[in-house]
Amino acid sequence: MARVYNFSAGPAALPEEVLQQASDEMLDWQGSGMSVMEMSHRGKAFVSIAEQAEADLRELLAVPDNYKVLFLQGGATGQFAAIPLNLANGKDSADYVVNGSWGKKAAKEANKYLSDVRIAAQPDSFTEAPGNWNLNPGAAYVHYTPNETIEGVEFHNIPEVGDVPLVADMSSTLLSRPIDVSKFGMIYAGAQKNIGPAGLVIVIVRDDLIGNAASDCPTVLDWAQQAEAGSMLNTPACYSWYICGLVFQWLKRQGGLAGMAEVNKRKAEKLYAAIDGSGGFYTNPVAVDSRSWMNVPFVLKDASLDDAFLSEAKAAGLETLKGHRSVGGMRASIYNAMPEAGVEALIAFMADFATRNQ
Repeated sequence: MARVYNFSAGPAALPEEVLQQASDEMLDWQGSGMSVMEMSHRGKAFVSIAEQAEADLRELLAVPDNYKVLFLQGGATGQFAAIPLNLANGKDSADYVVNGSWGKKAAKEANKYLSDVRIAAQPDSFTEAPGNWNLNPGAAYVHYTPNETIEGVEFHNIPEVGDVPLVADMSSTLLSRPIDVSKFGMIYAGAQKNIGPAGLVIVIVRDDLIGNAASDCPTVLDWAQQAEAGSMLNTPACYSWYICGLVFQWLKRQGGLAGMAEVNKRKAEKLYAAIDGSGGFYTNPVAVDSRSWMNVPFVLKDASLDDAFLSEAKAAGLETLKGHRSVGGMRASIYNAMPEAGVEALIAFMADFATRNQ
């Protein structure tokens, strides 16, 4: 059976090498006589898997020693609550920059725990990364979403926010290119886009920002307690953690994050060039300097062609191109595991479809 090119926004495609290795090890992980799914998370075998995964992630991102790396559950949405519960530390105010649907949801959740959630910047429409942030120097933290998966809007530079901790939801960009972790107080990312399968959220948090959780913070959301327990305060998502570790090793074989950045930039440039060069048959609504490398939304000149486009794309082995229900149109998510050949196949199909439907 031939595999398709899967453009899903998440859960997203995984590298075939990783899936093949997981398949080979499914019944017997390295002579243990059991699957990783069957292992005790306290046993030596799984502890070695977890420790290697953390070491590889730290190496890929050059995580400074004064940061904790946690492999938790509850997704990025769980961290929407964990962030104010861990970072407020007696303050009632935090700044949120909203440039899309996920930033909006993060701010809404924070309102349950803080009396003054300030929207420091929000454009009239989610088609550009907002500038001119109105920041409160007394805020507990500044939260933003570097890349919005639904709208395809991305910040291409790390903002300067002074001494206030910068918090970033990197669910759709972490591991797609190098970043300077030291610029952030806390980074979090749901795994199911560039990192691995659904079930895990990665948290990278500076040491001085843990240990001050609110008294009513659920234990499972307390970063200090999770760090003390090695992310095993409760039974972790063992198999997801294992697959993430395989992805980290795969990334190292691709030349690390610098190597991935070259490929990801090239994939995005090719796809945007095809859209922009279609003579208006396809259009992307995002300001050019805010276009996402990872999520490329586009609309056809006539929405009545949408169903035919999706049906024919599926027949051509190009899956999950329908845009999010809130914005419509199409969306191609081209994360790390999407090979360049997949993007080229999509571009060729788009050109052919446009020629036949002008």
